[in-house]
Amino acid sequence: MKEFYDLIDKLYEELNSNDFVNTVTFGNIMDVDLAKQSIFPLSHINIQDAIFGEHTITFSMQVIAMDLVDESKEDKFATTSEPQKGLDNKHDVLNTQLGVINRLQYRLRRGDLNEDNYVLDADATATMFEDRFENLLAGWALNLTVSIPNNGISIC
Repeated sequence: MKEFYDLIDKLYEELNSNDFVNTVTFGNIMDVDLAKQSIFPLSHINIQDAIFGEHTITFSMQVIAMDLVDESKEDKFATTSEPQKGLDNKHDVLNTQLGVINRLQYRLRRGDLNEDNYVLDADATATMFEDRFENLLAGWALNLTVSIPNNGISIC
């Protein structure tokens, strides 16, 4: 039985192939050295549970896509018509990291991952966050369920 390994490897490959991801991690997010600035933008995979169907295994998981927010002391938008963007690049971070998780869910729904029998089981939901960890980080937490064939047990 190697379905779990294969799922993690496929998710890692997909996330790592994205230009807006520098590092992909797995497991408990508190075990990741989030103070190390060179790892960002970062995507993190956390498998929450597995449900065994007759012919499938359905994994509930969360994928967090995040990056550092670069704060500025000067209002770079004061002279523009976009004062809502504030003093940092938070909008850019949120936009690019939303693109990361959108691409992942799309590839599970219709792309290469789907063709390899990794199927998005239901609509995925994303929750925006900022200042969630020790650095000034922003991004999205994507909750999704993925079904894969259960080839681990053969019935004779």
